[in-house]
Amino acid sequence: MTFKTKESRLLLILGSFFVANAILSEFIGVKLFSVEETLGLKKFDINLFGVPNLSFVMSAGVLTWPIIFIMTDIINEYFGVKQVRFLSIMTSILIAFAFLVVWGSMHLSAADFWVHQKINGEDLNMNNAFAGIFGQGMWIIAGSIIAFIVGQLADVIIFHRIKKFTGEKSLWLRATGSTLVSQLIDSFVVIFIAFYLNPQYHYSWQMVAAIGLVNYTYKFIVAVLMTPILYVVHAIIDGYLGKDLSRKLTEMAGRG
Repeated sequence: MTFKTKESRLLLILGSFFVANAILSEFIGVKLFSVEETLGLKKFDINLFGVPNLSFVMSAGVLTWPIIFIMTDIINEYFGVKQVRFLSIMTSILIAFAFLVVWGSMHLSAADFWVHQKINGEDLNMNNAFAGIFGQGMWIIAGSIIAFIVGQLADVIIFHRIKKFTGEKSLWLRATGSTLVSQLIDSFVVIFIAFYLNPQYHYSWQMVAAIGLVNYTYKFIVAVLMTPILYVVHAIIDGYLGKDLSRKLTEMAGRG
């Protein structure tokens, strides 16, 4: 197969961005950051379900999440449920494969001259740093993969359910609405598996609910703010495909 047609090239580009950002999100997600301090604000002191001192501490993986959100809905809009479902399952397999490769690399014997290095004036054991950054626990890996695939499958189903009622109108409703529901699922599933079921942690259901709700609030706000960008991307793709081909693809996607 060659990518000579506009629609095949478009699917290749969208699919590549989707897969690349999903995998990237898993690896940069090990870093946690303060949303408030990043924005130059004072930390919020939130009390939810009896859990005190909560603030917007997020995984760095949220940096690529808006791109995944846009790619999911655009692929859904032009290529339908089957393509998004296929890409989601394939991406989950590739994420698992990537972690397997990382696990193998962690067990390689490090070169002596590489282990101890000075970075920014601080002596670091590079082998320990590598293991600490990439060596995410199996519960966290399993939780993130399951949350990703469940959230994605929920997204495509809700997207097309809304589209059946709205037709080609209200892109914002089916795109943002499906994302908000899928991210609600994702926010709680990953925490439930990684920290509630995981015997290494002792999270109560109150902690799962409180942390999940804080995370979801951030994702809710970002999803709403990203809606205009979705329209911009949609317009660019319509211009690239042309009116007739664009309409043909969206009609075919709507049939499943």
